[in-house]
Amino acid sequence: MTDTTAHDERYMRMALDEARRAADEDEVPIGAVIVAADRVVAKAHNLTERLCDVTAHAEMQAITAASTALGGKYLSGCTLYVTVEPCVMCAGALAWAQISRIVYATPDPKRGFTREAPACLHPRTRLDSGCLADKASTLIRDFFKHKRQ
Repeated sequence: MTDTTAHDERYMRMALDEARRAADEDEVPIGAVIVAADRVVAKAHNLTERLCDVTAHAEMQAITAASTALGGKYLSGCTLYVTVEPCVMCAGALAWAQISRIVYATPDPKRGFTREAPACLHPRTRLDSGCLADKASTLIRDFFKHKRQ
């Protein structure tokens, strides 16, 4: 395992913890963590049900928290770890925030931005996927399986 892989897994595990918090609150289990200079500056999970707000996705909550923590609207030099591929709305917000890197665990074949608008990220944003994908996809699958019962 490379240092980068171990580093990414460490932060993705934190995002998975946030996703579990969301599931415990009957929210779609998506979690996000933003890291700057090897320091966590934001942790968040979906709050769309609690806030009755369709824009309260984990990524949007994390962007707001990170911007507040860092004292500015741009997140260049930061990495977002998120358990599910961002939607177009979140990808657009991440582009405006000029985030340097996005690491997502599992793809979202129905609403993920790579299917809908793959070019919507900031041109300098690096995109990586698949980190702990099995754990993230199991969490989502189990959540919706339980909802259907």
